[in-house]
Amino acid sequence: MDQDRFVALWSRCCGRRDSADALFMGIEDSYSEPHRHYHTGAHIEHCLRQFDRARDSMEDANAIELALWFHDVEYDPQSPNNEQESAERFKRSATGMMSDDLVEQVCRLIMATIHDYAPQVPDEQYVVDIDLSSFGLPWNEFVIDSRKVRNEFPAMSDREFAQKNIGFLRMLLDRPSVYSTEFFKAQLEAPARDNMRKQIALLQSSCS
Repeated sequence: MDQDRFVALWSRCCGRRDSADALFMGIEDSYSEPHRHYHTGAHIEHCLRQFDRARDSMEDANAIELALWFHDVEYDPQSPNNEQESAERFKRSATGMMSDDLVEQVCRLIMATIHDYAPQVPDEQYVVDIDLSSFGLPWNEFVIDSRKVRNEFPAMSDREFAQKNIGFLRMLLDRPSVYSTEFFKAQLEAPARDNMRKQIALLQSSCS
């Protein structure tokens, strides 16, 4: 993870650098927790590369980048509240250093990564599309990521994991489009749908 990049972002958003380096170290430690296999610093780096490709189309690029850094900072595979806890951690870190409006905006963007609805607000759409962008990777990379996600649920049976994953993939496929922004829709919609359909077929065969 790029410490200089994070420190520059934090400094831009609050007008001061103090505490940014220590804050980065805490974030890096969180993304390095041993129970993580997919939700690691590598996922954040992937998201930031996608962000860089699309940033010129965003309304508030700084808010989106902050949300991407923090959106999985709290991650327990057994918890239903990871996004809420990640948003609260950002809020604790940023309150008093950034404007209240920016803090609340970033928290809303983090909460959009629950993926329980198709976002309508443009910056939420970019955060969600970036978080889902790995679904549009080449098939072999998609399979590697899928295995990493599976490794985060060691206590779950293969059948239970398959059913849960199939449900999530079908929810995305049932939307008019997986991606909400024209930028990501044009580049990733077709490969993502193909990957998800193939993955559903594999999961179904594994638990039949």
